[in-house]
Amino acid sequence: MKIGFVSLGCPKNLVDSEVMMGQLVANGHELTPHPDQADVLVVNTCSFIDPAKKESVDAILEMAEYKKIGRAKKLIVAGCLVERYRGDIRKEMPEVDAIVGTNELESIVALCEGEEPRSNPLEPYLYHDLTPRVLATPRHFAYIKIAEGCDHPCTFCVIPQYRGRFRSRRFESVVAEATRLFQQGVREINLIGQDTTCYGEDLGIADGLAHLLERLARIETGREQWIRFLYAYPNKVTQKLLDAIAAHTGLVKYIDIPLQHASARVLKRMKRGGSGDIFLKLIERMRRTIPGVAIRTSFITGFPGETDADFQELSDFVEAARFDNLGVFTYSDEDTSASYALDDKVAGRAAHNRKRRLMAIQRKIARARNRALVGAEVCVLVEGPAEESGMLWQGRMATQAPEIDGVALINDFEGAEPRSGEIRRLRITEAHDYDVVGALLPPAEPAPRFAAPELIQIGI
Repeated sequence: MKIGFVSLGCPKNLVDSEVMMGQLVANGHELTPHPDQADVLVVNTCSFIDPAKKESVDAILEMAEYKKIGRAKKLIVAGCLVERYRGDIRKEMPEVDAIVGTNELESIVALCEGEEPRSNPLEPYLYHDLTPRVLATPRHFAYIKIAEGCDHPCTFCVIPQYRGRFRSRRFESVVAEATRLFQQGVREINLIGQDTTCYGEDLGIADGLAHLLERLARIETGREQWIRFLYAYPNKVTQKLLDAIAAHTGLVKYIDIPLQHASARVLKRMKRGGSGDIFLKLIERMRRTIPGVAIRTSFITGFPGETDADFQELSDFVEAARFDNLGVFTYSDEDTSASYALDDKVAGRAAHNRKRRLMAIQRKIARARNRALVGAEVCVLVEGPAEESGMLWQGRMATQAPEIDGVALINDFEGAEPRSGEIRRLRITEAHDYDVVGALLPPAEPAPRFAAPELIQIGI
């Protein structure tokens, strides 16, 4: 049976899709990128904010058309949209034949085959190193989910309602999966979870993420490899964690720490705590402990009650902190979130204008940072031909996480032609707002070797 897969949303959703695809392949089914050739279509959805919901619904309706014009006989919807609108999907979208919640991933094979699933949707799900998984990322990098769920009470977030309480994967399970991926040719592993800095707390492990990173950094393959983690919670960033990142060359000097705001008053309404002054001290400690560390964050503009003074405080904070990478979201008033009941809602236009102003500040900071790199030589992970031009190649510095930060464009090279998946030195010759441009120096390592020409399959 041929299965067509559409995966939407964040890397955490992508890993769920990879797990479902892995189970299907392990049971003898074939994946196809052509929806008109699929016998069954699966859409893994996101519903974190309104634009994500709209994208998910549009994808479902688009795939439903292939039941009319293609060979598909079944359409299955999975993911967060199912958790949030399970009854509505069944009632209002007759095109959908079956649904799969975030704790029901193991039912995907039975549903595709037309059988009754045996999984328990009330039992918290968490995959492990022996779970079949097919990577959907380019074969030089991969995500590993080290935990699922969240215990933080952030008022704007609905994820805990759909993903459940925080639960960590077993230590050796993560190490085994990472070892296998590196041995199969992956050069960069990105650890993800709703909050990676809580890793191990539910298992009784103090400084669990620091210990995990130290263990992963000792995986030997004879080649340079990168390990980074994403989505740190500010009050969970310990000195032990910072010391671990500083001590190991394989650990990327990069910290993604979504702060959400800098006004203590807004942060209190978000039920996050902290303030700009507290965050500046933390950032200073990061930079003191890890020379050259790149810090990424994200903020929300237009949160209920955010005043002009609150936004000015946020703007001043961004100017002072001088982040390497920054993302801004306008507040989405989700009806199942605690913030939905808050008063003093901010008009959408005001929230959008604040987002634009904040990104204008960051653009100047990023441009200045990139200009300071001109003439420097840095390591880049070569990814392949650039999307915008066949005349350029594209790579990423260690300070650029996949899919969310800028890139390093390659317009010249010395020695062998660039190869996807190799790590080489780049001499930076130009700087733009978020990207840099440069020439590759001759390779210092053999050409990359991968386990499979298309997809890496693990646990199968």
